[in-house]
Amino acid sequence: MKQTVIKVLDQMADKTIELGRKLFKTPELGFKEFKTKEILMKELSDAGFKVEREFARTGFSVSMGSGHPHIGLIAELDAIPTLGHPHANLNDQSAAHTCAHSTQCAIMTSVIKALKEVNVTELPGKVTLFFTPAEEFTDMAFRHELITKGEIQYPAGKIQMLYEGIFDDVDLCLHLHAMGNDQYRFASDSHLAGFIYKKFTFVGKASHAAVLPHLGVNALNAFTLFQSAAGMLRETFVDEDKNRFHGIVTEGGQTVNSIPERVVYEGYVRSFNTENMKALSDKLTNAAQHCAQALGAECIVEDTPGYLPFKPCHELSLIVEENMLHFCSPDQILHDEKSVAAGDIGDLGVFVPTIQFGYGGVGGVIHGKNMFIEDEQRLYIESAKVTAMTVIDLMSHPDKVKRVVDSFKPAMTKEEYFEYLNR
Repeated sequence: MKQTVIKVLDQMADKTIELGRKLFKTPELGFKEFKTKEILMKELSDAGFKVEREFARTGFSVSMGSGHPHIGLIAELDAIPTLGHPHANLNDQSAAHTCAHSTQCAIMTSVIKALKEVNVTELPGKVTLFFTPAEEFTDMAFRHELITKGEIQYPAGKIQMLYEGIFDDVDLCLHLHAMGNDQYRFASDSHLAGFIYKKFTFVGKASHAAVLPHLGVNALNAFTLFQSAAGMLRETFVDEDKNRFHGIVTEGGQTVNSIPERVVYEGYVRSFNTENMKALSDKLTNAAQHCAQALGAECIVEDTPGYLPFKPCHELSLIVEENMLHFCSPDQILHDEKSVAAGDIGDLGVFVPTIQFGYGGVGGVIHGKNMFIEDEQRLYIESAKVTAMTVIDLMSHPDKVKRVVDSFKPAMTKEEYFEYLNR
């Protein structure tokens, strides 16, 4: 069956690449992926699939088969703001597919179509393809507006899906993500950091910047002092945790002619260690508030839990890696990468055995305005073959799925998880 699915994917290659190009030129930010959803639903409808479930505003799933093992496939729908990209959506913050989520959708669509073509449902079990919205943690004002309206409860797609119970019946999940490191063909057993989103609002007092500066309290100076304190804290970061703190000034003052009364800084605290991430976040809050007080200002700090660190299921990675070796030599696979990037796949991985393997074929810089698809055959078709072959392996050998599931222990209960998110 594996050799047959390879032939089918080769026959579908032109259509897969065509779909990938179309999606790449249809970028939309999270929870707004309506055109993308329409394109994918038509593609799948034409192949005989019916939408099984809709969720998280723009997410949806299609399935085939029944019972267990229940294999989940993940494809992310959303783009990210990227000024200057040639395919940027100028009507929505220059959204562009510079994280290559569009390629995931094309790959996974071709995978489930090919599996249907080779009658994988003759094997016991079920395959569900989940199209997940809003992986990029951006456009927060819009997402908070949706939360206020009650359309969603959480600002990230997979977290919202966990809240809705979308993954409750799944035994394990396969995800893949483009990588910018072209030294390797694939990446296996990849880890991701987690992060906390922090918003610092420094509040001072406005006055005429030239005539009455002594009557003002400069919020920008308070922020600048905090930046120095944050820099001094960086020398205390533990190397193996790969702690990071970075951000942008989203409001730097009101007019050049007035002492800045309000300055807003938004940033991420990242780490592989959840407890240390929380502790570092508290240190930064303390530093910001006291730096502001030292200059007569105040600082309001708002924390939003972002994503938890992602720990891949090693047993599942080994099965995928066996299929990677059909297309490359062992030295072309990056093993056990510790990426300081983050994704809401980390939250899913708390509850379900999950992997996110990397695939190459991207040119330029990930998240950059020069990012493009360099090798379509390698990116779309090889990655689809690895995924489809892995699904066939798992459904042909339910004992492998049992070993994966039996060796997995959730990192926390659902109650503990949502208590953490809602603190």
